[in-house]
Amino acid sequence: MDVAPAGGAGAFRGWLHDLTLGKPVLGNNLADAQRLEQALKRAVGSDYVHVPWELVQTLPQQLREWDFACRALVFKDRRSHRLVQLFPPGDDSPVLGAAVDIGTTRIVLALVDLSTGKALAEQGMDNPQAGIGPDVLARIHHSRQPSGLEELRHKAVTGVNQTLAALCSQAGYAPSDIYLFAGAGNTAMTHLFMGLPAWEIIREPYIPCVNIPDTQPADRLGLALNPHAQAFLFPNIGSYFGGDLLAGILHADLDRREAPALMVDVGTNAEIVVGSRDWLIACAGAAGPALEGGVSKMGMTAGPGVIDTVALDPETQSLMIHTIDDQPPIGICGSGMIDLAAALFLSGRIDIRGKFHAPACGDALVEEEGIQALVLVPAEESGTGTPIGLTQVDLNSLTSSKAAMHTILEVIVQQTAGLAFEELDRFYVAGTFGSYINPGSAISIGMLPDLPHEIFEVLGNSSLGGCIRLLSDHTAFDRVMAVRESITYVELNVNQEFMNLFSGAKFYPHTDASRFPSVRRLL
Repeated sequence: MDVAPAGGAGAFRGWLHDLTLGKPVLGNNLADAQRLEQALKRAVGSDYVHVPWELVQTLPQQLREWDFACRALVFKDRRSHRLVQLFPPGDDSPVLGAAVDIGTTRIVLALVDLSTGKALAEQGMDNPQAGIGPDVLARIHHSRQPSGLEELRHKAVTGVNQTLAALCSQAGYAPSDIYLFAGAGNTAMTHLFMGLPAWEIIREPYIPCVNIPDTQPADRLGLALNPHAQAFLFPNIGSYFGGDLLAGILHADLDRREAPALMVDVGTNAEIVVGSRDWLIACAGAAGPALEGGVSKMGMTAGPGVIDTVALDPETQSLMIHTIDDQPPIGICGSGMIDLAAALFLSGRIDIRGKFHAPACGDALVEEEGIQALVLVPAEESGTGTPIGLTQVDLNSLTSSKAAMHTILEVIVQQTAGLAFEELDRFYVAGTFGSYINPGSAISIGMLPDLPHEIFEVLGNSSLGGCIRLLSDHTAFDRVMAVRESITYVELNVNQEFMNLFSGAKFYPHTDASRFPSVRRLL
């Protein structure tokens, strides 16, 4: 991930500071530690800087060897700045940070050069906790068993340590070169990563163990980094509003925008933030039965041979598919399913209720154990030797998910913020799954509002991007805390208006077709 430091390369100022201390003389008997503290306070603009005891012990010898000049790595907690490590002046040894998106399905890591703010390398892995439970709910239930919580924590932290070690080795570094760790995940994943009880998150009134983990020694979390390394986990706000969404706000600069913008992060849940520098409102889409199974569980994980796009030939109305790496088809991912549903609806193969229309489907519509299925790729052309298609059950799940997404957007933008969709200046789409959504297809099935395509912008992994920003921008910590205190969070689990609007959104594109004029023109 190529994330430039805030303000441009020339304006970069991160957590490293080059200091020149006044040399002690007779008549000025200021102690070495206090002399360093004064220089640090001036550098970071703070009234209090904590210098840890283990660095004080070696300070007299180091300052004199370095002629009272040094390079200082400083980080923040909620109350003060803290000195992490001292280096000789002009030292060019690696000083790295680790940015980690702690996803339910995937964990993605990046190395950041703290002297430039540039991301150096990136690598992802399947979350090792998935072997215990495929989703957050299963893992939280497992955490209630004897040693269950520690087992979950150990798997995630060990996986992160191993992947960071491999990433460092490939890039020519060592884990001991990592001095700062910034991680972000949803509320439950943050708790399980830290080994904190998560049971109350899923029980009314949905109370986390902690909202602000704050900065702490990395080894306390079991992270195998530099012995002096400090770790920060992005804070959460609600049971379904986690640090990953706060990281996304930071990455998208939503808190600095003049005109209202919206960010939707499609992952295990659909999380949405709307607002500007003056106000921010957020909600998450784990809204009871409406999102049961999750938007991101449509289709299979992207990989070679997976159908990622489907298009409709305007002349023949035939379906044109594309697979990743142009391999023989083995399945279809979530973005491909949205494309497919759009093509089926626009060609009349499914009706406004999301049901197959047999005359338009022709011989491609078959029945398997009493369930209708549309064959997309015959057995002889697939990479599995079996037909690849879409069942009515799959389609029903997609219909519910698209309806839930549109309803969440309607509740947060129109019902809560009091805005028309047309008043949005920018519509950011984030998350691994959301990054591949074709806005045109999502509009055609009524998943996203009918807006000009140019206002949609793909952010990619905004959670990882926010972690990188925190490591490269010395103003980011205070921004995160300010956003956390000022944002309004809407709990959809108890929002009756959601369920009232949901039924109308289960039609293609909507029971009120006038909301989608561009789609009506295509029919």
